[in-house]
Amino acid sequence: MEKGLFLDRDGIINVDKGYLYKSEDVEFIDGIFDLCLYANFKGYKIFIITNQAGVDRGFYSEEDVETLHRWMRGQFEMRGVEITDVYYCPHHPDFTGECGCRKPKPGMLLMAMTMYDIDASKSIMVGDKVSDMQAGKAAGVGLNIIVASQYTDTKPEEADVMLNSVGEVCEYLKKTL
Repeated sequence: MEKGLFLDRDGIINVDKGYLYKSEDVEFIDGIFDLCLYANFKGYKIFIITNQAGVDRGFYSEEDVETLHRWMRGQFEMRGVEITDVYYCPHHPDFTGECGCRKPKPGMLLMAMTMYDIDASKSIMVGDKVSDMQAGKAAGVGLNIIVASQYTDTKPEEADVMLNSVGEVCEYLKKTL
């Protein structure tokens, strides 16, 4: 079985600007490329796991999301990083009701684990919201790391570790993997 690094998108890969869907608006988070290069080097398959309720809200289309994700993957490739796959949930409970893929539900992680034969216990989830940690825990992810953000000021019980930046996540993993 393989190991997976599951990354939330907005707030971990790029600056969270709310309903981002245009490549010209993307600002990558400091340290994200180093983190991903290190994870690839250590044999992790990398997955982007993101809620994109802007689709259900009518702010942008699924095609817009997929176009942005293709562009983002290209940016990672240009820096020598292989992103294995991207999963997004276009739903919002106020519009389409509950679904199994919107974090904090583990659906997107479980889909990736099944499709790519990922061992959850040897995998890592990195996010900036409690819902990211809840999804990781529900999927059986072995290490759930939350990065302090506007959404969290203390370590939630679902997180195994709380760090202050994506750069700190990379340094932490270099010491522990």
